[in-house]
Amino acid sequence: MATTAQLITGTDFVGVHTHDLERAAAFYGTTLGLPRSAYHPERHFAEFETGNLTLSVLDAEGMGLEHAVSRSGIALHVDDVPAARATLEARGVEFAGETFDTGVCHMAFFADPDGNALMLHHRYAPRTSEA
Repeated sequence: MATTAQLITGTDFVGVHTHDLERAAAFYGTTLGLPRSAYHPERHFAEFETGNLTLSVLDAEGMGLEHAVSRSGIALHVDDVPAARATLEARGVEFAGETFDTGVCHMAFFADPDGNALMLHHRYAPRTSEA
């Protein structure tokens, strides 16, 4: 069997669409507390760092693309979901339902001001590999 070198070695960023870059930048930077690494309203984007992935918040229509809301949900790692949830609720974030326990992780679902799905996530059980 021939082996193929791995081409993809990581994920650099995920795009998150907005209709209002200033409002989105305030949400990701101030409300969520993510460090902003780029802000270029004249080029229709801002970037925020999560520690292992950049969130590129962009006005897609300003770039000539179609605006699309993401319903997939970006899982934002936190050490303590209930504590992080309480902090964000105090900052005005509304969550959908109660915190969910899957048996291996806790998740709390919410959305940004444009309706893009996000969640707070903490895995508390070790990963197991499937054979």
